[in-house]
Formats: sequence, structure tokens, C-alpha cells
Amino acid sequence: MRVLLIFILGLALNIYAQDDLSFNFDYAQFSYDSTSNYVELYYSFDKNKLSRFKANGMFYVSALLHVTVKNIDNGENLLDKNWRFKDIVNDSTDNEKPKSTLGVLGFIIPAGIYDLSVSITDAENDSIKSFSSEKLTCTPFVGKKFKISDIQLASNIIVHSEDTTSLFYKNTFEVIPNPAILYSNASPVVFYYAELYNLKNEKNDNIELVSEVINSIGEVVYKKNKAIPCKNNSIVEVGLVNMSHLPTDAYILALALRDSVENRQFISSKKFFFYNPGVKPDSGKYSAEEKYIGSEFGVYTEKECDRLFDESKYIATDSEIGHYKKLNSLNAKRDFLYKFWKKRDPIPETEVNEFKNEYIKRINYVNSHFKAFNKEGYKTDRGRIYLQYGPPDQIDRHPNEIDLKPYEIWQYQAIEGGVVFVFGDITGYSDYELLHSTKRGELRDDNWERRIRSR
Repeated sequence: MRVLLIFILGLALNIYAQDDLSFNFDYAQFSYDSTSNYVELYYSFDKNKLSRFKANGMFYVSALLHVTVKNIDNGENLLDKNWRFKDIVNDSTDNEKPKSTLGVLGFIIPAGIYDLSVSITDAENDSIKSFSSEKLTCTPFVGKKFKISDIQLASNIIVHSEDTTSLFYKNTFEVIPNPAILYSNASPVVFYYAELYNLKNEKNDNIELVSEVINSIGEVVYKKNKAIPCKNNSIVEVGLVNMSHLPTDAYILALALRDSVENRQFISSKKFFFYNPGVKPDSGKYSAEEKYIGSEFGVYTEKECDRLFDESKYIATDSEIGHYKKLNSLNAKRDFLYKFWKKRDPIPETEVNEFKNEYIKRINYVNSHFKAFNKEGYKTDRGRIYLQYGPPDQIDRHPNEIDLKPYEIWQYQAIEGGVVFVFGDITGYSDYELLHSTKRGELRDDNWERRIRSR
């Protein structure tokens, strides 16, 4: 089968997601012919997470994007290909703010069921990577009855765009995709694009399009009806929904073409997440086991749940760690995290969890300041101690003493009447190992100085 590939890279946007490379992807299918559909794959990743390298006096980052489309029935790879991304960055340390690269990849696939896998890997350090996969079922849209394409969610749609050279221009619209399918109070408008097909085959004028947004407990929170003309065989449908008045939740956008005379309909739907801490959900609508739905955790992906708990395990009990390892569903993990932080809230009557906010600040700090050669900051010994006990009262740094490897001494005055932690850069890769501590339960080695002697 001939595969048409269109690879497009570019357009920097400021977005955020919790992942090794802040990597997201989504896709939508559109009509091609009677045996195939055209698939658009949308992706984004944070290029400031990539390793920088210098060439010809400039700093660069580079990544490999790998896409496979495998037929589940016969195991045949319809697509198995790498693309290389390379971009100039300002300097070797300009990585404070996420800066995401947004792109789209297009290909044609015949009818069938496929495993669609997408991965992104740092071309300079293959330990920095992210992977995700989806099941893709292709059923051609061309036929005798009206149908709707997949829904493409967008962060913005420019109507009657004059920029025909735009990466995301199609059918007179500039559709900026949102691969994260996440919206928030900072960007509360959900834009969407879809195509309606086979309209000329209809013999009456009773076709209408019903647009609905449904929350996680099945309530319709938005609805709009409009008549659809059948003069053209296919038309484009674009729209927007302002979510600013709605609480945090997982929602479904559903588009339904309906024939009220013959009682027929075709529905296309898309799930998305909305985070809005300023609107309090009606807690009476949820059971005690579903309180997480109205919280920030209600929109977490499984990777985000696993990442947050991995960063928070230093303050978890052995029982909690064991419990989390046994969880086998996304909602169970969301519920666990909601309860995990709720019971650590010093003032549960308020909406703000002061302890959690402080701990998240610690996470951001250690990941920014204690990152080693091949370790994220929270996985280092200094990161663990900082997360577990907070910032020290005093740090004595010794980076350049004669015949000694770099080392640091941290002091905590309020713990057990005063304790110290000694860290040494034994390997020379800025990974300061814990060598000694007077804190009960921590590593104690009163002869730690022998380990930092360079000769």
C-alpha cells in the first residue's frame, strides 16, 4: 500500500506537561477514498528538556521522532520511520521556561485496526525519551450515509486565514492543534474542527447537527443545534465552547448528525480535560469515592500520576508506596493522589493545600538545581534530602579544596536538636552522594573524609 507522508515541524508555543520531554500526541482521521482514511498526527514536546550541543559557534538541540503504524491482524508495519528534529537555542543554560515544538504528520491508511506508536528521543542522550501508543481503528468515511470525521481539538482556529503557507492551514482555516487535549482557566476556550460527509445523498432537509459537552457524570453542560444544508457533499464544521464557568473535570465533546424523519444519527466524540481551580464543583453530585474528579488530579494522565508519586514517595509511608504499586487503573491513581495530599493538608477547610504547594516548590527547585549527568534532580541524594526535610538552615560548600573532591555540608537546626548531612561529588559528574549524616535512620560514616580524598 502506498503511504503518503507529510512531515511538518515548527511553531514554538509555551505549554506545560509533566513528562520526561513534556511529550504529547493526538490524532484525527478524515475522509480520503472508499478504502482509506487520511490521518493527521499532532504532537508537541518541550525542546528545553533536550541536551544542548555546540557546533559552528551556535548551540543546538536535536531529537528523533519515531512513528510506527502496525496492523494488529497481520502484524505488518504500514509505517516505521524516524524523523530528525534540530533547532538553534540561545545558549547552553537557557532552559528555565518550557518551550514546546508543535508539529503535524500526515499519512494514509487502509481500513483496518492498527497500533499507532510514537516516541521522541534526545539525539544526544538516548536516556532522555518518551513513548506513547494508541489503538487506531480505520473505517472509511466515504459511503451512502452521512458521517462525521474525527474531531480535532485546537488551541485556536483562525477563520478565513490568509496565511496559506501556515503549517496548519486547511480548507481556508488555520487550525492550531492541542495535542495535550488539556485546557485551563488560563485558556478556557475549546476550539474544534470536523468535516461532515456524504450530505448530497440525503433526500430531505431535516438534517441537523447537535453539539454537546458532557461532564464525567453524564450531565450535558453545553448544547447547540443547527440545521445542515445538503447542497454540497461535504462541509467543514468549526466551533468553540467557552468553559470558564465550569469546574475541573474530564469532559466529552460530542457532535451528532441527526435525521429526525428517519430517526438516524452519526456521532463523533472526543474526550478532553479542563482545569479550573477558580470554580468549585458541586460536591453533592459526586460520591465520596469520586471527589478527585473535581480536583486537579481529575485531569492527570497516568504518566503524570506516576511521575508525581515518584517525586513524592519520600514523604509517603511504606504502606502507601505498596498500595500505589498495586493500582492498575488511571482513576484509582487519581483518587489515591487526591487522598494522599488531602490528608496532608494542614488546613483542610480551605481550598489551598499549603503543604502540597510547598512540596511542589521543592520539586521544582531540586529538579532545577540538583540535576546530575544522567539523573533528574529529585532522584539525587541532595534532591531526596531537600524534598524530605526542606531547605537546610545552612550550607557549607567546598568546591575547590586541595587534594579533596567537591563536597557540601548541610545543617538543620530544628531536627533532633541539630543534624548535619555531608554530600560528596565522588564521580566528578556533579552527582553529590550522601556520605554521612547525624540524622537517625540516615547513613552514618564518621570517617567520611577518606572518601573525598583525591589521592
